Amino acid sequence: MSHHTAREGYRKLSERINRFPQGAPPTELLFQILEVLFTPAEAELVALLPIKPFTADTAARLWKKSEVESRNILEALASRGMMLDIDSRRGQTFVMPPPMAGFFEFSMMRIGNHYDQKLLAELFYQYLNVEEDFVKALFANGETQIGRVFVNETALSTENTLHVLDYERASQVVETASHIGIGACYCRHKLSHLGRACDAPMDICMTFNSTAGSLIKHGIARRVDKAEGHDLLAQARDRNLVQFGENVRERVAFICNCCGCCCEAMLAAKRFAVLNPISTTNFLPAIAVEKCSGCMKCADVCPVEAMGMVAAGDPLHHKRKKAKVNEDLCLGCGVCARVCDKQAIGLQLQGQRVITPVTTAHRAVVMAIERGGLQDLIFDNQALASHRAMAAILGVILKLPPLKQVLASQQMKSRYLDNLLSPRQSSTAKAHSA
Repeated sequence: MSHHTAREGYRKLSERINRFPQGAPPTELLFQILEVLFTPAEAELVALLPIKPFTADTAARLWKKSEVESRNILEALASRGMMLDIDSRRGQTFVMPPPMAGFFEFSMMRIGNHYDQKLLAELFYQYLNVEEDFVKALFANGETQIGRVFVNETALSTENTLHVLDYERASQVVETASHIGIGACYCRHKLSHLGRACDAPMDICMTFNSTAGSLIKHGIARRVDKAEGHDLLAQARDRNLVQFGENVRERVAFICNCCGCCCEAMLAAKRFAVLNPISTTNFLPAIAVEKCSGCMKCADVCPVEAMGMVAAGDPLHHKRKKAKVNEDLCLGCGVCARVCDKQAIGLQLQGQRVITPVTTAHRAVVMAIERGGLQDLIFDNQALASHRAMAAILGVILKLPPLKQVLASQQMKSRYLDNLLSPRQSSTAKAHSA
């Protein structure tokens, strides 16, 4: 009976996780992961928490506990990366991050982070790399994605630098961050327990702003200054790693320095390429065929196998090859241009600029609309019967044909959506991102 009760708590926690656009399909492996990360009592409590940032007082009311006891529980969860603890002028707030980018990574960002990390690595590998549902749901549903690629700034020509906006530069994220935290790369750390990690740097996972502030406070990430942040970006570029970060313009929460063999985002880009699982840069490689020697350096470093070799069509040298890019697969990272010592590859602007959401709140709303889950953001407090009823109604509306959906949505328009998108909510909801 006790096992059944405990499993019910994890089921409720799974439902809570899946009310956010970046959820996790509830398979047996997910329940095993949650059992490692949360005690049965914690699962029951966290399942009751709102999606948007909340205070210890809010948790106390939902849990029917004292504020002091509730704060202690929340801070214990934050010390393990299962909760983010945000300090602001309005006081201390908490928010549960999504699984990715979020508490899955945080559980592996600190070596020996109070968990059986070998067991977690094995479970994560099965859930993310063998089973397909989670990664497909994370990267291949909807047009708006959680992450985007930053162009390799060393590969930009003088002319191109005029067309790169500040938010498109990883260096600008470092330069403007209030906090910079560095932790172990989740992807390579996970695979190191399975004997499959490459030799790319491990201590190079970057978090910023309020997310970094919480992780630094609890020793999950180490604080670095801007100079070291820029040095780490340069180190990643020197190793031909791709900078992949949060898909927002303002207050980016994370940048991963990704290899093509270990990193979940790059693996997803290869597995689900036709579904455009990652937002690309605004650039594509342009190949000067007359300069290309067919050395294959560009193909060797491409993290998503978008660069290949084809016959050059040279009548005097029948075996000569030339580089060719598959634009449908290309991320526009510029790694290929950086390694070409013949200067045969340059970067050119795409015909249409890629749209990047402004804030985390903006991205969350758009993702929720695309994935049919807007009702879960608007009616966040599922403990209220009235909210559950309204969420169910809106869920039906979002499944209607477009014309009927517009008419029904006009009838449903209320202060809830306005509050969700207000400047105050937009600033605090930043903490949703990992």
